Amino acid sequence: MAVRPIRLFGDPVLRSPSAEITRLDEGVRALVRDLLDTVEEPGRAGVAAPQIGVALRAFSYNVDGVIGYVLNPVLVETSGEPVPFGEGCLSVPNLWHEVVRSPYARVTGIDVDGREVVLEGEGVLAQALQHETDHLDGKLYLDRLDPASRRLAMRQVRESPWF
Repeated sequence: MAVRPIRLFGDPVLRSPSAEITRLDEGVRALVRDLLDTVEEPGRAGVAAPQIGVALRAFSYNVDGVIGYVLNPVLVETSGEPVPFGEGCLSVPNLWHEVVRSPYARVTGIDVDGREVVLEGEGVLAQALQHETDHLDGKLYLDRLDPASRRLAMRQVRESPWF
C-alpha cells in the first residue's frame, strides 16, 4: 500500500510496549502491506510497527533477499556466545554502534491468516529478530549499549540535525 515514514528517537510510540494483535482484520492486513512496502526500501533489514507509528506487535524483515513479516512475535530462543554486532536503527539515523547480541535467535508468531510462523537464523537474521522484538517491547538498540558507548550515542543524537 505505502512506504510509511519512520518515527524518530524521541517519539513516545518507540518507548511504549506494543499491544498484541487480537483481531486479524483488514486493518492488520493493511499494516502488513505497509510494513512490507516500507522494509523493501534499500538498506533496511527490518521495520517494526511502532517505527511507522502503530503500537501493535508486528514487524517485517528483509535479510539476504528474503522479505517477510511476523505478527505477535515472541523471541523464544537465543543461543551461542553473545558477540558484538555493528548495529544501526532507522529510528536513530546515521548512528552506528556495537551491540552485544546472541548469534542465533528464534521467533514464533502468526501470519495474517492465524497460521503459526517460526523464523530462526544466525548472523544478520538473528540480529534483526532481536532488534525488532526489542522495538515491540519499547526498547531501542541504544538501551543495550555499554555505559560509555551509550553516553557517546546520546551526545550524537542530541547533536544530530534530525533531533
